[in-house]
Amino acid sequence: MADNAIFPQDVLDLVASHVREVQDFPAPGVLFRDITPLIADAEAFSALIDILAERYRGKVDAVAGLESRGFILAAPLAVALGVGMLTVRKAGRLPGPVVGVDYDLEYGSARMELQPFTVEDGMRVLVIDDVLATGGTAAAAFNLIQQAGGNPAGLCVLLELAELGGRALLGSDVPVDSVLTY
Repeated sequence: MADNAIFPQDVLDLVASHVREVQDFPAPGVLFRDITPLIADAEAFSALIDILAERYRGKVDAVAGLESRGFILAAPLAVALGVGMLTVRKAGRLPGPVVGVDYDLEYGSARMELQPFTVEDGMRVLVIDDVLATGGTAAAAFNLIQQAGGNPAGLCVLLELAELGGRALLGSDVPVDSVLTY
Protein backbone atom coordinates (compact mmCIF):
# COMPACT_ATOMS: atom_id res chain seq x y z
CA MET A 1 0.00 0.00 0.00
CA ALA A 2 1.27 3.46 -0.90
CA ASP A 3 -0.03 6.49 0.92
CA ASN A 4 -0.68 9.87 -0.62
CA ALA A 5 1.80 12.44 0.70
CA ILE A 6 -0.72 15.29 0.40
CA PHE A 7 -2.51 13.99 3.50
CA PRO A 8 -1.06 13.81 7.04
CA GLN A 9 0.61 10.45 7.69
CA ASP A 10 -1.00 9.96 11.10
CA VAL A 11 -4.47 10.24 9.57
CA LEU A 12 -3.51 7.94 6.70
CA ASP A 13 -2.31 5.36 9.22
CA LEU A 14 -5.55 5.69 11.21
CA VAL A 15 -7.68 5.30 8.07
CA ALA A 16 -5.63 2.36 6.77
CA SER A 17 -5.91 0.58 10.11
CA HIS A 18 -9.71 0.61 9.69
CA VAL A 19 -9.82 -0.89 6.19
CA ARG A 20 -10.43 -4.63 6.48
CA GLU A 21 -9.12 -7.05 3.85
CA VAL A 22 -11.47 -9.91 3.01
CA GLN A 23 -10.07 -12.76 0.89
CA ASP A 24 -12.22 -14.40 -1.78
CA PHE A 25 -15.07 -11.88 -1.62
CA PRO A 26 -17.31 -11.47 -3.53
CA ALA A 27 -15.75 -14.26 -5.60
CA PRO A 28 -12.78 -16.62 -5.30
CA GLY A 29 -9.47 -14.89 -6.00
CA VAL A 30 -10.76 -11.39 -5.18
CA LEU A 31 -9.30 -9.37 -2.30
CA PHE A 32 -12.06 -7.05 -1.11
CA ARG A 33 -11.18 -3.97 0.93
CA ASP A 34 -14.04 -3.35 3.33
CA ILE A 35 -14.50 0.25 4.52
CA THR A 36 -17.28 -0.65 6.95
CA PRO A 37 -14.95 -0.58 10.00
CA LEU A 38 -13.75 2.88 8.93
CA ILE A 39 -17.19 4.45 8.68
CA ALA A 40 -18.27 2.68 11.89
CA ASP A 41 -15.45 4.33 13.87
CA ALA A 42 -16.31 7.94 14.73
CA GLU A 43 -12.71 9.04 15.31
CA ALA A 44 -11.31 7.55 12.10
CA PHE A 45 -14.23 8.61 9.90
CA SER A 46 -14.22 12.14 11.31
CA ALA A 47 -10.46 12.43 10.79
CA LEU A 48 -10.90 11.35 7.17
CA ILE A 49 -13.63 13.91 6.50
CA ASP A 50 -11.57 16.62 8.23
CA ILE A 51 -8.50 16.08 6.01
CA LEU A 52 -10.65 15.99 2.90
CA ALA A 53 -12.42 19.20 3.92
CA GLU A 54 -9.07 20.89 4.53
CA ARG A 55 -7.89 19.80 1.06
CA TYR A 56 -10.95 21.05 -0.86
CA ARG A 57 -12.24 24.02 1.15
CA GLY A 58 -12.80 26.99 -1.15
CA LYS A 59 -11.93 24.96 -4.27
CA VAL A 60 -15.32 23.42 -5.09
CA ASP A 61 -18.95 24.50 -5.30
CA ALA A 62 -20.47 21.03 -4.88
CA VAL A 63 -19.53 17.42 -4.13
CA ALA A 64 -20.88 14.63 -6.35
CA GLY A 65 -21.18 11.25 -4.68
CA LEU A 66 -21.18 8.16 -6.89
CA GLU A 67 -23.72 5.47 -6.09
CA SER A 68 -23.62 4.04 -3.60
CA ARG A 69 -20.61 4.13 -1.30
CA GLY A 70 -19.58 7.50 -2.69
CA PHE A 71 -22.70 8.91 -1.00
CA ILE A 72 -21.29 7.89 2.40
CA LEU A 73 -18.23 10.10 1.81
CA ALA A 74 -19.91 12.89 -0.15
CA ALA A 75 -22.63 13.86 2.32
CA PRO A 76 -20.44 14.64 5.36
CA LEU A 77 -17.79 16.25 3.15
CA ALA A 78 -20.35 18.54 1.51
CA VAL A 79 -21.63 19.56 4.94
CA ALA A 80 -18.07 20.22 6.18
CA LEU A 81 -17.39 22.36 3.09
CA GLY A 82 -20.71 24.21 3.28
CA VAL A 83 -21.67 23.16 -0.26
CA GLY A 84 -24.38 21.00 -1.78
CA MET A 85 -24.16 17.33 -2.67
CA LEU A 86 -25.06 15.96 -6.08
CA THR A 87 -26.04 12.34 -6.60
CA VAL A 88 -24.76 10.37 -9.58
CA ARG A 89 -26.96 7.30 -9.74
CA LYS A 90 -27.42 4.10 -11.65
CA ALA A 91 -29.98 4.21 -14.47
CA GLY A 92 -33.63 4.51 -13.49
CA ARG A 93 -33.10 5.62 -9.89
CA LEU A 94 -33.66 9.37 -10.30
CA PRO A 95 -36.90 11.00 -11.40
CA GLY A 96 -36.47 13.03 -14.57
CA PRO A 97 -35.31 15.03 -16.14
CA VAL A 98 -31.90 13.35 -16.17
CA VAL A 99 -28.82 13.28 -18.35
CA GLY A 100 -27.20 9.91 -18.75
CA VAL A 101 -24.10 8.26 -20.07
CA ASP A 102 -23.36 4.63 -20.87
CA TYR A 103 -19.92 3.28 -20.03
CA ASP A 104 -18.05 0.01 -20.20
CA LEU A 105 -17.38 -2.25 -17.26
CA GLU A 106 -14.98 -5.17 -17.12
CA TYR A 107 -17.85 -7.51 -18.05
CA GLY A 108 -20.53 -5.50 -19.85
CA SER A 109 -21.78 -1.95 -19.61
CA ALA A 110 -23.74 0.30 -17.29
CA ARG A 111 -25.45 3.67 -17.27
CA MET A 112 -25.11 6.53 -14.81
CA GLU A 113 -27.50 9.49 -14.53
CA LEU A 114 -27.60 12.95 -12.98
CA GLN A 115 -30.38 15.51 -12.61
CA PRO A 116 -29.03 18.46 -14.64
CA PHE A 117 -31.03 21.08 -12.73
CA THR A 118 -28.87 20.37 -9.65
CA VAL A 119 -25.78 21.68 -11.48
CA GLU A 120 -25.32 25.41 -12.01
CA ASP A 121 -23.44 26.62 -15.09
CA GLY A 122 -19.72 26.65 -14.40
CA MET A 123 -20.12 24.93 -11.02
CA ARG A 124 -16.85 23.36 -9.81
CA VAL A 125 -17.75 19.81 -8.81
CA LEU A 126 -15.58 17.41 -6.85
CA VAL A 127 -16.43 13.79 -7.66
CA ILE A 128 -15.95 11.41 -4.75
CA ASP A 129 -16.14 7.64 -4.51
CA ASP A 130 -14.82 4.86 -2.34
CA VAL A 131 -12.66 3.11 -4.97
CA LEU A 132 -10.91 3.96 -8.22
CA ALA A 133 -10.45 0.73 -10.16
CA THR A 134 -10.74 0.85 -13.97
CA GLY A 135 -11.94 4.48 -14.02
CA GLY A 136 -15.14 3.94 -16.02
CA THR A 137 -17.53 5.18 -13.36
CA ALA A 138 -15.49 8.30 -12.62
CA ALA A 139 -15.14 9.11 -16.32
CA ALA A 140 -18.91 8.74 -16.71
CA ALA A 141 -19.45 11.12 -13.80
CA PHE A 142 -17.14 13.72 -15.36
CA ASN A 143 -19.11 13.43 -18.61
CA LEU A 144 -22.43 13.90 -16.79
CA ILE A 145 -21.22 16.97 -14.92
CA GLN A 146 -20.03 18.52 -18.18
CA GLN A 147 -23.34 17.68 -19.92
CA ALA A 148 -25.15 19.51 -17.12
CA GLY A 149 -22.97 22.62 -17.50
CA GLY A 150 -20.56 22.03 -14.62
CA ASN A 151 -16.81 21.60 -14.46
CA PRO A 152 -15.25 18.51 -12.87
CA ALA A 153 -12.84 20.03 -10.35
CA GLY A 154 -11.27 16.75 -9.32
CA LEU A 155 -11.75 13.18 -8.26
CA CYS A 156 -11.15 12.03 -4.73
CA VAL A 157 -11.23 8.35 -3.82
CA LEU A 158 -10.65 6.62 -0.53
CA LEU A 159 -8.89 3.64 -2.16
CA GLU A 160 -7.11 3.42 -5.51
CA LEU A 161 -6.35 0.02 -7.00
CA ALA A 162 -3.39 1.19 -9.08
CA GLU A 163 -2.83 -2.09 -10.92
CA LEU A 164 -6.20 -1.67 -12.68
CA GLY A 165 -5.08 1.56 -14.39
CA GLY A 166 -8.13 3.73 -13.76
CA ARG A 167 -6.13 6.92 -13.42
CA ALA A 168 -4.87 6.57 -17.02
CA LEU A 169 -8.43 6.39 -18.38
CA LEU A 170 -9.23 9.72 -16.74
CA GLY A 171 -6.42 11.64 -18.46
CA SER A 172 -4.61 14.57 -16.94
CA ASP A 173 -7.23 17.32 -17.26
CA VAL A 174 -8.77 16.69 -13.84
CA PRO A 175 -6.68 16.13 -10.69
CA VAL A 176 -7.08 12.79 -8.94
CA ASP A 177 -6.43 12.36 -5.21
CA SER A 178 -6.46 8.97 -3.56
CA VAL A 179 -6.22 8.68 0.20
CA LEU A 180 -4.77 5.16 0.08
CA THR A 181 -3.26 3.44 -2.97
CA TYR A 182 -2.89 -0.31 -3.27
